[in-house]
Amino acid sequence: MFQNKTKFVEKQINMLYTNCHTYYSLRYGTLKPEELVQLAVAHGIQKFALTDINNTSACLDVIRLSAEHNIQPVVGVDFRNGAQQQFIMLAKNNQGFEDINSYLSTFLHDETLSIPSRAKYIPDSFVIYPYEVGKEYLLRENEFLGIKAAELNKLKFSTWKDKLGKLVVLQTVSFQNKKGFNTHRLLRAIDNNTLLSKLPVEEQAKETDCFITPEHLKEEFSEFPQLLKNTESLLEACAVSFDFSEKTPKNQRAFTESEAEDMKLLKDLVKKGIPYRYGNTPDRSILKRVAKEIEIIKQKGFVSYFLINWRILEYARSKGYFYVGRGSGANSIVAYILRITDVDPVELDLYFERFINLYRKNPPDFDIDFSWADRDDITEFIFKTFKNTALLTVYNTFKFRASVRELGKVFGLPKAEIDMLTTGKFDVQQLDKLSLLVVKYSTYIEGFPNYLGIHAGGILISEKPIHQYCATFLPPKGFSTTQIDMVVAEDIGLYKFDILSQRGLGKIKDTVELVKQNHPEAPAIDIHDMKRFKQDERIKYLLRNAKAIGCFYVESPAMRMLLKKLQVDNYLGLVAASSVIRPGVAKSGMMREYILRYRYPERRQDGHPVLLDIMPETYGVMVYQEDVIKVAHYFGGLTLGEADMLRRGMSGKFRSRDEFQKVKQQFFDNCLANDKPYELTAEIWRQIESFAGYAFAKGHSASYAVESYQSLFLKAYYPLEYMVATINNGGGFYSTELYVHEARMHGGTIEAPCINTSEFQTIIKGTSIYLGFGFLHALEKTTIAKILYARNKDGAFIDLDDFIDRVSVSVDQLSILIKINAFRFTGTPKREMLWEARLKTTKVTVQEEVITLFKPKSMAYEYPDLKSTELENAFDQIELLGFPLCNPFLLVEKPRQSMLKASELPKYIDTVVTIEGYLVTTKNTRTSKGKNMQFGTFVDYDGSFIDTVHFPPVAAQYPFRGRGVYSITGKVIEEFDCMTIEVISMYRKATIEDPRYADASVKMKA
Repeated sequence: MFQNKTKFVEKQINMLYTNCHTYYSLRYGTLKPEELVQLAVAHGIQKFALTDINNTSACLDVIRLSAEHNIQPVVGVDFRNGAQQQFIMLAKNNQGFEDINSYLSTFLHDETLSIPSRAKYIPDSFVIYPYEVGKEYLLRENEFLGIKAAELNKLKFSTWKDKLGKLVVLQTVSFQNKKGFNTHRLLRAIDNNTLLSKLPVEEQAKETDCFITPEHLKEEFSEFPQLLKNTESLLEACAVSFDFSEKTPKNQRAFTESEAEDMKLLKDLVKKGIPYRYGNTPDRSILKRVAKEIEIIKQKGFVSYFLINWRILEYARSKGYFYVGRGSGANSIVAYILRITDVDPVELDLYFERFINLYRKNPPDFDIDFSWADRDDITEFIFKTFKNTALLTVYNTFKFRASVRELGKVFGLPKAEIDMLTTGKFDVQQLDKLSLLVVKYSTYIEGFPNYLGIHAGGILISEKPIHQYCATFLPPKGFSTTQIDMVVAEDIGLYKFDILSQRGLGKIKDTVELVKQNHPEAPAIDIHDMKRFKQDERIKYLLRNAKAIGCFYVESPAMRMLLKKLQVDNYLGLVAASSVIRPGVAKSGMMREYILRYRYPERRQDGHPVLLDIMPETYGVMVYQEDVIKVAHYFGGLTLGEADMLRRGMSGKFRSRDEFQKVKQQFFDNCLANDKPYELTAEIWRQIESFAGYAFAKGHSASYAVESYQSLFLKAYYPLEYMVATINNGGGFYSTELYVHEARMHGGTIEAPCINTSEFQTIIKGTSIYLGFGFLHALEKTTIAKILYARNKDGAFIDLDDFIDRVSVSVDQLSILIKINAFRFTGTPKREMLWEARLKTTKVTVQEEVITLFKPKSMAYEYPDLKSTELENAFDQIELLGFPLCNPFLLVEKPRQSMLKASELPKYIDTVVTIEGYLVTTKNTRTSKGKNMQFGTFVDYDGSFIDTVHFPPVAAQYPFRGRGVYSITGKVIEEFDCMTIEVISMYRKATIEDPRYADASVKMKA
């Protein structure tokens, strides 16, 4: 078949590897893609076949890496059922690669399908079957038998010795050496969830499936030179290529029938949209900027990208879905006019060219946030509307602690020993042999891909079929998902659309509905009326005083303190704060400097004159991604093309790539050439590097601030409705308990679930908030559904007998409702009702409600006095809700010893005080020396916040011990009007004995 295609020269045969695996042969292979390429380089291998098991994740990356060394890998798939190899398919060309990906995807989309022993005929492919003695093979023209070195002796006595033209070398490479083989066996044991000692032989590779040098391989097959020739010819006949240099967008090229029609549609939409944003007579500068943007969008080929985003959001608006458009695309006035974003780039002085310019290869980022309840419908719309669509995968990797747990089980270690190893707190010298192996190999496999997951929101909409680039699988959500991640996709020019979800938008949407229900007289809320919000005095008050619990992005302890330090009360200040809080600014040490310059104008001239000139708005401090690019361009002399590379590097995705290091070197070279002091250059580059992975574009921060303002408006005018919506949408930074507390602080009356009033979720009636049945631990959804059905059908329940007659539930489920006092309207004590329930119902529900003509008369029982106390109610609430509805300070054993309030701390600056606080949340972090330290957030008796700092010695000696009231002794520190306590000592106060069991314990003692 291969005659006249390749001249065989024995000394140059270095194309013999037809079955190479990387660690994307999940929980099987152990070689990183770059390690496989380096092996080829080191041994002069011109071609090798990358055939991961049921996976093509590594193909594009290996092709890209190989091109740098003039190696052209062959790509394909090792088709297996579990560890059982069925056949190998190699792509002759790009069409063959697409067809192989499509074929593999049929099995990955349907778990009921197993891979057959005979491959489907794919014209542009080769198939290699593993040779089995005695098995009959009827081979097509493109099919071959793969012979391993260990099978050569058997081949001599086989009929195939006379048909050598259909035989090729099958040297599987799953690992490099003995350590790789050991790692492979451990991965197989993890995959099979078994002890290493019990791992079946058929579930693991042979030790010979390792890398063997070409010279050794040629020697092994020296008696069968024809197989070497066949193998070389087979690989030589394969060539799959992709262009990684241009990275021109491979996204859907035209939204309409043609790019010309796209351009016309874009201009029409912009013309219609301008009055909505800028009125009927917009300033000439607006029209000039619009025209300039459209021209650049056209030149870069991003017209369809804008139109696709517009269409998705037009659909969202038609469904009444709330959304927020953010990302670097917020710098675009066209995006603002198309209502992709709600950020006015003119108002914020956002430069479009910084993010879309002639040097930029990829489109701007549009991160579109939807409510968590709406995103699946949006995703389904995208899949139905656009042809070549897929979700992006993420490679979920082995983390050290998880690896320790998995390998600990594989080696059969006791749970206590595994727990100890996961903490990392051990003396290596004291570990036994098995524990040492667990630590050693956990470190080794850390970062290996474990399984393929789904990207948080990335969707590809490609011009060509997705299978041209990789295979796809079908996760539980039911949407086709790529086997390549976003980095690999961008390498080839596929840029994602980000369709994200968050709870904040659900809170906003639900609050608007709750206000309509609870305040029908109130005017309709226009949640997009940002001009009004920016001038609102109530919002300014909340910002200045950091009273933003529940509000998007501004409620965390760190943000609350930053707002107070900055005394922010305007939109632009909040935009800056949204970026200042990011780790990059804090890590660089510039957060404090920004606060100083923001609060004290005389400090604003402290910065370097060049930096002050570049960034006057932020007082010479790098705050936004744009600032970093400006400094790189104006201070470091980088071109816009190099600055764009730096921008990509700041995403954290490409920092290990050579191009990022080249930009760094160019920055230093330019500064040296321009006589800038090395110390200053190094310091500024340190600040730039600290932004990597964390930098916010100004437009991105502005988008966050829009949603913050929307939630602040609702909190300012409708705090109870907003807290109810927050509770129903899973809270936010804090636990449900704090949002219940916040509602109470705003005048709400908190009611436990009630049989005649409550719904599945929390509801509000006037100022009374009834917690939902869904918040009761262990109350089944079927029980809730029965209650609501019966109540909606026949009205409110009269008493317990009426409930038992109409709702068929077990006594255990009924007990939950009684213990939470859901029948309190009857006036019957809970204990009495519990006895009554047990007498009138069975342990298990035996039948559903039976309709009878006459209601049977229930028996009357006499009970002793069984009254419940409020303390018993509180402990029932803790058991069933997770927290009490009373003040938690009432549940401590000893009364308050310190009456100091959080509001009084300013009187005691630099003084050691003792104060009592109920723990809200904690944050663990590390010092620059790697030691553990903590921050705490508490509320005092009156509900005001107390913030604490626990330096390493204190954190080690006085650890947090879970929920409860703590006595805190420490020094009061003031910084920029923020009060914190540097803790000296701390202990949790004892809780009173559970009164529900007090009688029983007394009797036991007696």
